[in-house]
Parts: sequence; C-alpha cells; structure tokens
Amino acid sequence: MRIGWQLHGDGTRITPGEVVAPDERLSWPRTIGIGLQHIVAMFGATFLVPTITEFDPGTTLFFSAVGTITFLLVTGNKLPSYLGSSFAFIAPILAATASSGQSAAIGGILASGLLLALVGVVVHFAGPRWIQVAMPPVVTGVIVALIGLNLAPVAWGTCDEEGCSGFQASPVTAVITLASIILIQVLFRGLVGRLSILLGVVIGYAVATLRGEVDFSKVGQADWVGLPQFVAPSFDPGVLGLFLPVVLVLVAENVGHVKSVAAMTGRNYDPLTGRALLADGIATTLAGLGGGSGTTTYAENIGVMAASRVYSTAAYWVAAFGALVLSLSPKFGALIASVPDGVLGGVTTMLYGMIGILGARIWVQGKVNFSDPVNLTTAAVPLVIGIADFTWTAGDLQFGGIALGTAAALVIYHVMGAIGRWRGTAEG
Repeated sequence: MRIGWQLHGDGTRITPGEVVAPDERLSWPRTIGIGLQHIVAMFGATFLVPTITEFDPGTTLFFSAVGTITFLLVTGNKLPSYLGSSFAFIAPILAATASSGQSAAIGGILASGLLLALVGVVVHFAGPRWIQVAMPPVVTGVIVALIGLNLAPVAWGTCDEEGCSGFQASPVTAVITLASIILIQVLFRGLVGRLSILLGVVIGYAVATLRGEVDFSKVGQADWVGLPQFVAPSFDPGVLGLFLPVVLVLVAENVGHVKSVAAMTGRNYDPLTGRALLADGIATTLAGLGGGSGTTTYAENIGVMAASRVYSTAAYWVAAFGALVLSLSPKFGALIASVPDGVLGGVTTMLYGMIGILGARIWVQGKVNFSDPVNLTTAAVPLVIGIADFTWTAGDLQFGGIALGTAAALVIYHVMGAIGRWRGTAEG
C-alpha cells in the first residue's frame, strides 16, 4: 500500500471531461475544503442512527472516523469512501434493545461485523460473482424494502403514561420538519439539495426550541473535550438472528459502491470488492466492541464526488480526521442527542419511506420482470412478512419480520427457480 497522491494538473483546476483520480489530489487547501464537504454530507445520516436508537452520538462519530481510516488502509488507499452509520441496523437495534438491552444490541453489531468480514475474505479469494447469483436484484431489493417498511410504526410512535414518541410526540414540529425536507429537495440543487435531511432536522430543531421541546440540561453539563462513552457488548443468542439480514444489505451496499466509483472514474475496481467488504466488516466489528453504530459506505459522499469530480482519497483522510476531532467533544455529542421526538418523527417518516423505495429502485435498475411468478412471489410474500412483522420463536431464539422476510426471499427465489428449471416452467 502506498499513501501518497500525485498533484492533478496545477492543483487548482479540473479540465472539462476529466476527474481527479483516487491517487491524485488538488492543492491541500482545496483538498481540505472538499474533505469538509464530505463531513457535512455524511453528518445528518450518520447522526440520525444513534439519535433514533439512543446510542451515544460521539461514540458513533468516533467509530465512523476510525472505520473510514480502516477502510482506506485495507483497500490500499485506492477506493474513496466514507463509512457512516448504516440505516439497516436501526430495526434490529431497536428490537434487541427493547428485549435484551443496549449491550445485547451492540453484541449483534459486533457479530454482524465479524460475519461481513468473513464474507469479504471469501469474496476476495473466490470473486464477487457468487454474490450476484445468490442475491440477484429481486432478492436484494425486497430485503432493503422490507427493512424500511418494517420501521414504519416506529416513525408514527406510541403513547403511554410517560408520554408519546415519534410523530405523535409533537405533530406540529414533525410536520414542519417533514415539509422542510420536502421543500429543500425541490427548491435547491447540488450540495444543498442533497443535504435536505440535515437541513430539515436543523429547521425542525429550531422550531422545537421555540416551542420549548428541547432539553438543554445535558448539553450544559457536558465537557467541551473528552473521550466518547464506550459500552462493552454482550451476546444474547435470542437477538443475533435479528442482525443477520443486515449483513446481506451491507454486502449489497458495498458492492454497489464499488460499481458506482468504477463507473464514475472509468477504472475497474472489481478486484477490490472483497477488500471493501472486509474493511467494512472490520469497521463494524470495531464499532461493536465499543458501542458505536454499524457502518456502511455512504451514497451521500458519492454525491459530493460526482458534483466536485474529485475522487481523491486524500479528501477522505481529511474527512476522517475531522470527524475524529469532532467526536472528542462530549458537548457536541450531547447537542446532537438533544434532538426531540417530534423532529425525529418527521425525519423518520421520510427516511424509512426512502429506504423502502430504495428497494424498488434496485428492482428498476436491475430490470426485474414481475410477470415472472418467481420474481413476483419472491417480492410479495417477504414484504407482507416484513411489514406485518411476523415473529417466530424457537427455544431462546426469536426471529422478527426482517429476519423471516429475508429468509423467505432467499428460499422462495432459489427453490421456485430450481423447481421451475426442473419442470421446464421457468421463464428465464
């Protein structure tokens, strides 16, 4: 591995039609500026996960920075990527925390990281084609979709003697937050438009402050400088099954990231697919060891690269160290943790729906033919299982809608396909 970059041109301009390659950089002031843009781009999504799951935001940011550095090292400083909090972990974390406590949820993140790292090793030596065979677009799409749609009740929230959560906690604040996100998306282009969720949260937070819904007591008590709050994992076999489907989503996201960067730079990064999976697995494992959220490669930062045409890994080193510095301020983390339920209810209404539609986008991009009974059944049955949150208990193990829906998608697709080929009824 070589950490170093060749100066692109004169370091100040990018000729039309050219891009700054991963092994190149602009002048350091411009590279630092691009790196700061990457911090802003990942900020909203990375902090939403710990805010929703009640993890410590500073700890999550710390492991996000460490994970990004790990990714750059493992991939030989050749593949630009920022590793932020994965939305796919939200549902299993909430379920595991409710049944077995936060440390058990952290143990599930650790187990997911170890399994993803193992997949990365296998892919590195066996090649990535078997992933496409095992998880074609119809299967990948339904897994992503059911994760988002399974979370829909969380966005609406619940009410009890202690109060309400989610959208119900403050409908006015939630509607303003949601409306802000929607309007920013259509009113602005470029980086501002891509930051609609972050800016919507800021607007919702301001409204909630004016309405007296924000508790600043912990912000005032927190120190300006200090280490994040590390939490040790514990292992509960009853919740580990909740996290297995997340690994499949992380595999799909990492493979998609490699393909996207390859398409934008005109280079073949397929040989790095295994390393990318291994790196994300190690990063998620490290997060699980200390109480951070599981990580994944971020599409938000792909948007920054596409807009700037700068794919230099140097910008990601700047972003990683910048995030590391921010993570060492407990006051900053306490401020993030003070986002009230009404704001979260508005933003998660958009966020969970977007995750669901991402699954549909995978179907469209993969040109899935739903006139084929195999594809139709593969999508239909798991979606109902996931949305209705079917559960199945086997001894100490309990499997929820996401795990059962994922298993159903894999089994239905491959079993129906095998029978169809045997009987000669398969369409493809």
